[in-house]
Amino acid sequence: MTALPEICSVAGEAADEQLMEMIQCGSMLGLGTLHSRYANMLRGVSMAILHNSADSEDLVQEVFVEIWNRATLYNPCKGRPLPWIVTMTRRRSIDRLRKRECYNRFEDRFAAETECLGESWSHVYEDVSHSEQNAHLRHAMNHLPEAQRAVIQLAFHEQMTQREIASKTGIPLGTIKTRLQLGLRKLAVTLSALGDFTAASTPTRCCQKNNSLRDTTRLAARTI
Repeated sequence: MTALPEICSVAGEAADEQLMEMIQCGSMLGLGTLHSRYANMLRGVSMAILHNSADSEDLVQEVFVEIWNRATLYNPCKGRPLPWIVTMTRRRSIDRLRKRECYNRFEDRFAAETECLGESWSHVYEDVSHSEQNAHLRHAMNHLPEAQRAVIQLAFHEQMTQREIASKTGIPLGTIKTRLQLGLRKLAVTLSALGDFTAASTPTRCCQKNNSLRDTTRLAARTI
């Protein structure tokens, strides 16, 4: 019976073609010898393409697994084992590089689309917030006396001054001024109450809404 060191010594001295024959026969010794002989060189081939030591290390291990699985496809009449193995390493390295670049492009595109999506949702939120603000304003206006509501509507929608309103309606200027002042005070009270009520459930969002409502009443006061 041949001693194991002698077998290892023979395998170490064997030509690449003999090692491939051993692998085709299911010899792990032949594969291990081939790995010891060329692993470092194949890592260099892979590194030249991938520029990543961890990826290159993993890829070389995959190459030797492929050599083991596809050993029966190797035909010595078509060339020596080393060019076949190097070609396999280069092909796998290029495939991995393409996958990595594709993943990086997808990751960048996903990040950009996520950012755009966030911006679009921000616009949606602003639209909803503005719609809610208008609803509150309509609610507050509906609770005003008719005389005060009519004067405020002329000031807002018609962009009329106090004198123009007095001239249009035939109501004394002092009465117009009083109705505007009383109506705006009631609007401010109603809108503030609505803002405080909503803020109890959603503090951050309603703080923004409450500020918008106050801005609306201040804007109304400036335009009259």
